[in-house]
Amino acid sequence: MADESEYKERISELEHELAVKDAELHRYRLELTKANTALEKLITQVSNELKLAQNLQKLLSPTELPNVQGFDFSTKFLPGSRSGGDYFDIFEHEDKLKFGILISSATGYSLSSLLLSIIIKISSQIEARRGLEAHKVVALLAKEVVPNIQNEDRASLFYGVVDRRSYEIQYCSIGNIDGFLQVYGQEGLVELLPTGPSISKDFNTEPQSKTIQLNPRDRIVIATEGLKMSQNSLGVNWGGHGLSESILRAPKQGVHELRNEILFSNEKYTGKTDPVRDQTLIVTEVKDRVIKLAKT
Repeated sequence: MADESEYKERISELEHELAVKDAELHRYRLELTKANTALEKLITQVSNELKLAQNLQKLLSPTELPNVQGFDFSTKFLPGSRSGGDYFDIFEHEDKLKFGILISSATGYSLSSLLLSIIIKISSQIEARRGLEAHKVVALLAKEVVPNIQNEDRASLFYGVVDRRSYEIQYCSIGNIDGFLQVYGQEGLVELLPTGPSISKDFNTEPQSKTIQLNPRDRIVIATEGLKMSQNSLGVNWGGHGLSESILRAPKQGVHELRNEILFSNEKYTGKTDPVRDQTLIVTEVKDRVIKLAKT
């Protein structure tokens, strides 16, 4: 009888423990439901903010490019589904025989919006259009941006000035903007190497400029990091070699054909029509009929 009484007492204890566990499980499920609801709201909010940022960047990206005699342009901006911060512009200077090419890329939308606001501020002061050397414009941007960076965000920037008197481009590239010169009639590409690191909160580099000569039918390709960092199904980056190979594979004539070949090759590699990160691509070509002006 003692054994039976002990068994009953043990069963009662187990039933009580089970009831306690059931109550704890019920509370856990309620808390999990609340957490899931809060997470869904946060995801919806972030998605809406991301879409708003994407739409804003689309609106701010130039829809009409200047008609610069002697040059053809083809551009494309693809907003990222998860991250981004690209911006570009092509504009004539007050000196009508010069024009600028500006392309920037930030690791996040917060830094992108900061960088963009400063670009607009400087542009409104007509600093870039006054013909400042490329590295001085970049230094001016960095000076304004750096004190306002609060986290580990980074920004890359390419600014080039083309002088149609000499058909030279002076450029300053900092960070991870890919640039290539395709010289007409020659095999291979000339890489427009960065002249400094990306802008970060500890940026203290003095930007430098480089100058290269342009000739009829030469082409320049500039792309943000979103292209080469895009991945295939195995998580392997397309890389700079993917970009350069697509340039060499493209038709020898036509900026739009070159642009389309690059984007098609990237999409074929990744299997995605919507990139994860912003992608911006600028292609320009010197026209055949350009007559080089004498230097003054």
